[in-house]
Order: sequence, then structure tokens, then C-alpha cells
Amino acid sequence: MRTIRLTMAQALLRFLDAQYVELDGYEHKFVHGVMGIFGHGNVTGLGEALEYGDSSLRFIQGNNEQGLVHAATAFAKQKNRLGIYACTSSIGPGATNMITGAATATVNRIPVLLLPGDSFSSRQPDPVLQQIETPWDHTINANNAFKPVSRYWDRIERPEQLMVAALNAMRVLTDPVETGAATLCLPQDTQAEAYDYPDYFLAKRIWHLDRRPLNPRSLREATTLLSKARKPLIIAGGGVHYSHASDTLRDFAETFGIPVGETQAGKSAMSWKNSMSVGAIGVTGTSAANLLANEADVVLVVGSRLQDFTTASKQIFSPEVKLLHLNVSQYDGLKMDSIALQADAKFGLESLKDILQTESYQTSLEYRERISELQSEWNVEVDRLYQLNSEEGNVQTLIIGALNKFMSPEDVVLCAAGSLPGDLHRLWRSELPKSYHMEYGYSCMGYEVAGGLGARLAMDKGELYVIVGDGSYLMLHSEILTALKEHVKINVILLDNSGYQCIKNLQMAHGSVGFGNEFRYREKNSDRLIGKITPVDFKKYAEALGVKAFYANNVNEFKELLRTTRKEDVSTLIEVKVLPGTMTDGYHSWWRVGIPEVSNCKATTDSNLKMSEEISKARAY
Repeated sequence: MRTIRLTMAQALLRFLDAQYVELDGYEHKFVHGVMGIFGHGNVTGLGEALEYGDSSLRFIQGNNEQGLVHAATAFAKQKNRLGIYACTSSIGPGATNMITGAATATVNRIPVLLLPGDSFSSRQPDPVLQQIETPWDHTINANNAFKPVSRYWDRIERPEQLMVAALNAMRVLTDPVETGAATLCLPQDTQAEAYDYPDYFLAKRIWHLDRRPLNPRSLREATTLLSKARKPLIIAGGGVHYSHASDTLRDFAETFGIPVGETQAGKSAMSWKNSMSVGAIGVTGTSAANLLANEADVVLVVGSRLQDFTTASKQIFSPEVKLLHLNVSQYDGLKMDSIALQADAKFGLESLKDILQTESYQTSLEYRERISELQSEWNVEVDRLYQLNSEEGNVQTLIIGALNKFMSPEDVVLCAAGSLPGDLHRLWRSELPKSYHMEYGYSCMGYEVAGGLGARLAMDKGELYVIVGDGSYLMLHSEILTALKEHVKINVILLDNSGYQCIKNLQMAHGSVGFGNEFRYREKNSDRLIGKITPVDFKKYAEALGVKAFYANNVNEFKELLRTTRKEDVSTLIEVKVLPGTMTDGYHSWWRVGIPEVSNCKATTDSNLKMSEEISKARAY
């Protein structure tokens, strides 16, 4: 057996550089590089291996560890999970900065490899700088906090442990059901320890993403239900994209005349122009999709987690509806009492189509006319909102509409939190798959700019437009500097409404007059946050970093600046003030939140009574 003497860190990079995934006969290099910030916990171990090692992995120096994990997550999401970046940090705060990013990746079922530095496995110099001590268990430190948000977690305390740990991390990262954050904690002394690694551990390894077929019993059960359906509906989730099943879904829907509603993760699986596309579904859904969902007798869910926004807190369907759930994960497939069809989305749809065609299944002409009517009505509503003006200032939907009309079909819009995800899910008109990138599993504020960097790294063509509110931008935007350093162009559209206005709207819908959600100075006399709006010049802020930044007073200036920024070679930012409260509202949907039964505000207790009435209409599980 031939061996190669390497430090654990050197061996880890050699191993990662040799990992590939195969889908449908095509190989893809899996690990493209490492994003990180160096500190005493990783600079002399992993840092040395990146500087002097012979791997082809690119190192990207970031400015915030959480932002780098978001960037890596967006890269993998845009790549349909066929490629990743690893992320490294020092110990202590650098490591725990990555925990929010880890949770974001895991909730969204996106692979990301985290390599936080760890305290000494020898324990000789303990406690080292930034080490958290646990008096009753010395094996517990800050990195244990990664366990709840990781799909795989390990601490490598001897260099030979790397082999089992790395293989298990890859097993999880490449598994469409189990994937999420994989965390390998790297004690700083172990990183630098050498070991004679067998050459077969470092050799090229291909992980095969085999498509799981639909078993005959499930196929019979599903086709029996679908063949009798008078008003069927399809819900397209993110699994459609990850299975590369967009064309298959479109063909299936058109063949049988079944309308398709999309989740946030599934949006852009269908072109908005398709005769069977009824747009977004759920709390942030269209009137067309939500009305059809309420009328449906059979719903075929394809690759969704069925979270509360998709199902309108389990109230969107009639009590008599039958749910079929095509999903590689049985855990997801059984939600809401669904009949689980555990299979790959593409293979499953193809199998269902073959059987339904032999039975000459079609929806009725009357139902297709209903679909067309609702679709037309919704398009009129989108056109109205995209042209909505106000003498008081810029309407949010007007600015979104201008951006939507300007962008090319292959361009990508990216967002994550605030009121914008609702407007984009409802209104945005996508033509091509993967042109809509929304992180809404965790709806993590601060994902947007960092995610823009990662998504753009994954794109072969087109421009990347990050659309973000001022609240989310202020939380985390440091990776716009990383984009400049890496010569990666992203375009940031910053809509400033001076606060967390979507949460203020939520407050006001349930009795509040609005409290603690606008960016205001504290008024000295009352000691309350009701003073003047705190002004921020985001244009100057971005210019100080080297971004080409602009300010648009109105929609006409905004349209002109879109043309200007498209010609730029570096990252750009356009700041636009928008009126609070000019986002869209619900269309035949409901969302459950906790409303106090007892309050000094009568409107709040009235809202609690109304909420109780709505809960009685929803499914219990």
C-alpha cells in the first residue's frame, strides 16, 4: 500500500479536491474552493495547506463568517447542489458566526461544508484564547453549538480520524435527502499533525446521484387517484429544480391540463407564460393558485417541505382534498397526511405520465377554461400593481415591476427576507428555470448580498440582481467588498423604507398601531422610539467601499440607472426610497401567528378571537 505523508489539513484539501458527483452520466467537480477568514485556530494549519499545498481549490477571503456561509449556500443552490464551497474559520466567535449560515443551509437542504477551528486536542495550553470552557465536560465547547443545525458533525482529534469523517461528510453532502450543513471541527494542533495517508483515500472519487424510481404500488395508488381527479393541482417545490425536472413538469402539466402553483423554492420551474402556470401558492400566493388550491380534489406535491407559507398554515385546501407527495424524502412525503410517493421528481413524473396516458386522462374543457380565466385575471392584477403610482413617493411594486421588465430572461433575481419575498413570489415573472433565487426556508436577513456573491460565482451567463430592503442590508452586507476583491459583479437594488415595515404591517393587522419596527431616534421627552427617521445615505456608504453607487428619485431615474449599471464592470448599487406599506397583501390566504388572548388593546383581543375562528378551519396536522 502506497502512502503519502501529509498534515491532516493538507490531506483534507487533497481529498476535497478529488471529489466529483455524477448525475445522468455527467461528472461535476464537487468542491470548487474554500471561503474563509484566518485566525489562530486555522491559519497555521488549514491556512498553510491552502498556501503551500498542491490542490486546485481557490481560496476566497471574506469579511464575515456568516456571510461566507451564505455565499457558499447560494453557490450550491444555484448549482442545483452539484457543486459547493467549503467555509473555514478560527475558533470562538469566528466559528459561532457560521452557525446562522449553517442553519440556513440545513433548513433549505443545501450542502455546505463547514471547517471551524477548534481548541487543542492535546489540551496542553488550555484554555487558549477564545476557548469556551465547560467545567463538567471538557469535550464540550463552542463548536458543539453546530450540532443542532448540522446534518453531520464530527471533531477530528487525531489525523487518522479524518478519513472516516471526510467520507461521512461527503456521504451527507451528496445525499438529496440528508443534505445540509456538514461540520468538521478541526483542533488547531491536529490540523498540523502529519500522518501516512493511503493513496486510495486521496484518489479521485465519484459520488453517484442515482435517481430513485417510483415503486409499482405507489405508482398504482397515485394514478388511480389522479385518473379520477376532476380538479387536480400540482405544487412545484425546490425538488423540481434539484431533480432537473422543469421540462418534465411542464410537459406533464400541459399533457393532462393540470395547473401548477409554485413554492418560493420551486418558482421559475414554470415560465409565467405557460398556459398551466398559475404562479405562487400559499400565504404569498396569487389569487389564481390559491383559489384553485381551495377547489382542488387531488393535489400532487412535487419536492416541497410543505411549510406554513406554502399551505397557508394548513388552511389552503378543502378538508376533502387528497394529497399525493412525490419526494425523495419520506419525511417530507408524509406531511399533512399525504400519500408518500418516494422517488426522484423527474423519474416519478415520467412514470405517472406513462400510466395516465394509457388511460387517456385529461382534465375537462370547463376546468381548463377556469384555469385560463383565473390566470388572465391575475395577469391584469400584476399589470396594475406594476404600474401603481403615488404622489407621496415611490410604490414598491412599481419599482419591482420596472426591474422585472428590464431584466433579461437569463438574468437572476435574488432575495431572502422582509416584504420583498412576498411581492416577488406573487408578482415576479420568470421565464427560465433558476432565474429566481429566493432563500425562504429560513428567510435569513443578511443572506442577500452574500448570497449574490455565491450565486454569481455559480452562473455561466446573465447578470445577478440582489433586491434587498434597508433592514436586511444593514444586518449584513460586508461580502459586497468580497465581490469587489474577487472581480465578481453583483447589482444591488436597495429599497429603503426606513425600517422593518413588513413586521410593522403584521403588527398593525393584529391590533398594534406599530411599535419598534421603524428606524427612528429615541424621543427624549417620552423616552420612546418615536422621533425622526434615522437617515442613512446608502449610496455614499457603498461608494466608500468602491462600489459604483447611484440614487434614484423616481421610477424613470431608476430605469435609466438600470441601463447605466448594466454596462459597469464592477458591482453596483442603486438606492431607491419607497413608501412604507406599498407592498402587496394576501390573496385568498391566511397565516397563523400568536396573538395575545389578554391585552390592554381591544383590537388585539378582537384579532385573537378572529384567529381562533380561522384555526378551526385549518387541518390539525
